[in-house]
Amino acid sequence: MASSELYIGLMSGTSLDGVDAVLMDFSSDRYRIVGDSFLPYDEALRVQLLGMHETRFDELHEAALLGNRLSQMYASATRVLLRKCGVRAEEVQALGCHGQTIRHRPDAGYTTQLGSGAVLAELTGITVVCDFRSRDIAAGGQGAPLVPAFHQAVFSHPSIHRVIVNLGGIGNLTDLPASGRVRGFDTGPANMLMDEWVRKNSGASFDKDGAWAASGNVVEELLTALLGHEYFSRKPPKSTGRDLFNLAWLQLYLTGVEEAEDVQATLLALSAASVAQDIKLYCAGSEEVYVCGGGARNTALLTSLRAALPHVTVSTTGDLGIDPDWVEACAFAWLARQALHLRPGNLPTVTGAIGSRVLGAIHPR
Repeated sequence: MASSELYIGLMSGTSLDGVDAVLMDFSSDRYRIVGDSFLPYDEALRVQLLGMHETRFDELHEAALLGNRLSQMYASATRVLLRKCGVRAEEVQALGCHGQTIRHRPDAGYTTQLGSGAVLAELTGITVVCDFRSRDIAAGGQGAPLVPAFHQAVFSHPSIHRVIVNLGGIGNLTDLPASGRVRGFDTGPANMLMDEWVRKNSGASFDKDGAWAASGNVVEELLTALLGHEYFSRKPPKSTGRDLFNLAWLQLYLTGVEEAEDVQATLLALSAASVAQDIKLYCAGSEEVYVCGGGARNTALLTSLRAALPHVTVSTTGDLGIDPDWVEACAFAWLARQALHLRPGNLPTVTGAIGSRVLGAIHPR
């Protein structure tokens, strides 16, 4: 297998739960997922990363140290994956690592993901491709979402209009018409606010199956106020993150008399309604919606999304051959391969960049 097209993808998203790792084989016409693994963040690391979203004293030094620590975690996740798959590091062509986003400001011309490609290459002995967003932003784009090009490559259908919805910390969608241009953008918060609210009120890391949200009632006035934020009416291309949607933002809309479970129910409704609204506005004629990301495991969220989209089929990407948990990590394996082959990784119709660009900084093994 030494001459095969093996690539690793690593993804740690806005949910701040840990590192997803996949090993993919592109040696045949159809990709193959060789194996996967997950390495969770400990609570201390999660708190430190969350704190990096705020301006603080000596934050550059702290960010550098955290970047190195994350690189050690990424290397550990890689070693676990290789052992699980029975593959040696030298058999892998490259490793694509998204890094941990702590600032995403395309409006100001920059984006920041923690994690050192140089350190990761040294620790793993594998060529590393990282910093995928910066080139697109330099070309006038949003630098996100990055996965629509991968969605197009693996999920598009010649006669069926599909929409791929990623419900991670932030929600994003990819519109895949049977013919015509592919579009994609961030819809707004998906799991991020729900996770933070349940953590604040119960200490749990997430609302399993959306059970707590299902025990509450949607506060319609609150939902209307949240959906009234200008981001939800902004036209694509657009991208967002924890810089905008966070607990401090939510608190601006709370009166203090709401029941905690009712707020959770309203946040779930916000996630479903913002996705459904954008599908209706920008994906006219869509027939099938496939969900991936952690939200695909939230039964209540999927039920709410199906209720909001009664005229389309809503399922998960598992029905298309990729487990919902691993789609984004697979995308970064694919993006690493695109970079090594000097092929574009962005879609200008998605990000708003002035043209197609090869994405990522390459750190040879």
